[in-house]
Amino acid sequence: METETTVLPRNNRAIAGMILIAIGIVLLLSYIVNSGLLVLPILAIIFAGVGIRMHESGWFIPAGILGGIGLGAALVETLPLAEEIEGGVFLISFAIGWVSIPILSALFANQRIWWPFIPGGVMAVIGSLVLVGESGFTLLELIFNRAAWAWPLVLILIGAILLWRNNRD
Repeated sequence: METETTVLPRNNRAIAGMILIAIGIVLLLSYIVNSGLLVLPILAIIFAGVGIRMHESGWFIPAGILGGIGLGAALVETLPLAEEIEGGVFLISFAIGWVSIPILSALFANQRIWWPFIPGGVMAVIGSLVLVGESGFTLLELIFNRAAWAWPLVLILIGAILLWRNNRD
C-alpha cells in the first residue's frame, strides 16, 4: 500500500494555482502595456481577494504592504509633486497599506490584530514630518540624531511593561 504525500491539500493547491495564474497574467500585461505601476496594486487586490475568500488574515499582510507601496509609487509617479514632499507622500501611502491589514483582518477574517499599526504609525509620523518641511526635518534630526540615546531606553521600558503585564495576567 502506497501513500501519497502532498505539500498542499487539494483546496489549497487550487488556490495556489489560481494565484500563480493571476500573478502571471498581471506580470504579462504589465510587460505588454509597458507599465509597472499597476503591478503592485493588482497583486494587492489578488492577495486581498484570497484573504476575503479564505477568511484568513495572513493574506492581508502582502495585500497591505504591496497595496501601500503601489499606491505610493503611483502617486509619486503620476502627481505633479514637489520633490521635497515625494518621500512624505510615499511614506503616508505605505502607512495606509499597513493600517489596512488590521482593518481587513477584522472585517473579513474576524481576527483582531494590532501589530501592523506600529510600522504604519511610524511611517505616518515620519511621512507627515517630511510633508511639514524644514521644521519637520529639524524634529526628525532631533529625534534620530541628537536623542538617539533615548531609543534604547524606550525599547527597554516597553519591554518591561509587556513583561509586567504578562506576569499580572
